[in-house]
Amino acid sequence: MTVEFALNAEVRSDLGKGASRRLRRNAAMVPAVIYGGDKEPASISLLAKEVAKLLENEAAFSHVIALNVAGATETVLIKALQRHPAKGYVMHADFIRVVAGQKLTAHVPLHFINQESSVGVKQQGGEVSHTIVEVEVSCQPQDLPEFINVDLANVEVGQIVHLSDLTLPKGVELVALAHGNNLAVANIHASRVKEEGAE
Repeated sequence: MTVEFALNAEVRSDLGKGASRRLRRNAAMVPAVIYGGDKEPASISLLAKEVAKLLENEAAFSHVIALNVAGATETVLIKALQRHPAKGYVMHADFIRVVAGQKLTAHVPLHFINQESSVGVKQQGGEVSHTIVEVEVSCQPQDLPEFINVDLANVEVGQIVHLSDLTLPKGVELVALAHGNNLAVANIHASRVKEEGAE
């Protein structure tokens, strides 16, 4: 289990919506909660600018983060973020504890490779559409991938790539597939411009 990201946090005793608003306004802090493991949920606050810096890196969403809270370190994953609807900054964060030996679920981004050079685009003049850009995985903490590649090299026009077509790292399962949902990930369709020209 590698930890590449760290955040400093303070214990938050002043709880409730009003307290959260004051925290955001007065101290440029983000209220957050840590759940899971065999401990009680803990209310914490984080420096807004530290959170913003962390989230500049896409990998932060699928990496174990070390939260330094009052001299103790909690290893966590980002579970959910509540953002301001217009301005986009984080208003609240939920973290889930990572326990060695216990499987976790996390959202991992998809990286689409060989799009421009794929058979459907280069030879058949098609266009790529992404249906989903991240997947929920289940695995041990040490097996959590930073991203999963979707190789479109051999995909032709009219073909759909499903979850079952993805090559997964060892020890990683897709939650949707485990529930019997073989979702579409991407497809290559005929270019609209071409279709209109043919008409």
